[in-house]
Amino acid sequence: MELALRFLGVGNARALSLGSSAAVLETDGAPVLLIDCGPATLDAFVAAYPQLPPAVFITHAHLDHIGGLEGLYYKLATGPAAVPVKLYVPVALIPTLQRRLADYPNLLAEGGSNFWDVFQLVPVSECFWHHQLQLTVFPVRHHQHLSAFGLALEGRFLYSGDTRPIPEILNRHAARGEWIFHDCALHGNPSHTGLDDLRREYKPEQIARMVLYHYESPDAGHQLAGQGLRVARPGERFALDHRPQCVGAVIDDPPETTPAPPQPRLCQTP
Repeated sequence: MELALRFLGVGNARALSLGSSAAVLETDGAPVLLIDCGPATLDAFVAAYPQLPPAVFITHAHLDHIGGLEGLYYKLATGPAAVPVKLYVPVALIPTLQRRLADYPNLLAEGGSNFWDVFQLVPVSECFWHHQLQLTVFPVRHHQHLSAFGLALEGRFLYSGDTRPIPEILNRHAARGEWIFHDCALHGNPSHTGLDDLRREYKPEQIARMVLYHYESPDAGHQLAGQGLRVARPGERFALDHRPQCVGAVIDDPPETTPAPPQPRLCQTP
């Protein structure tokens, strides 16, 4: 099974030209899990793949990360009958998601449909199984305590979601050579990591494995890259079957001597 992560958008809430930060976990080139669904994410997903997302993981309930779920609801509720889309939501976020999206009165003007009718809500806490992979969920430092979460696959990647620096999380969930996809802008604030924060809080070895996203503008991305850091671009795909190379190296075509990472744990089916 070949694993990859493709970014659909890499910007913060005001960087419209970069798209809302969202990524897709692929297996053998097929999309299996969308991470976050901002206002323009669904269009970007359909442009990249000839289908709607089969499953979505939500990192937090800010609208630049969930605003596209309403559009996905309408497509599912008014389209041909289909299998409900799995919606993996950290338990602490469910009440907020309910208030922000599902409580809207009469989502369809003609009535007869609830927000959750087209989704299979899967509450998650520390880990969950999807597509025969066991993914780890962890709280991050964003906006308010237990209001945002990240996602990791042992031996392959860690996706921070929106966060301040979380060195204790990386030491636990990204200590085996994993790719680290991390929120970072030129300038930090109480909810997000900045360049100075990155260099102060993380080891050089960790920074060397990072791919930065959720930055504030295309120019900010160029400046971060100019500092010798690896920066994600909209549509960019990262192969997860090999360890990250040095910044500036060709990441999708590593040398044959690159050691393979530990294999992720697979669900044993009878």
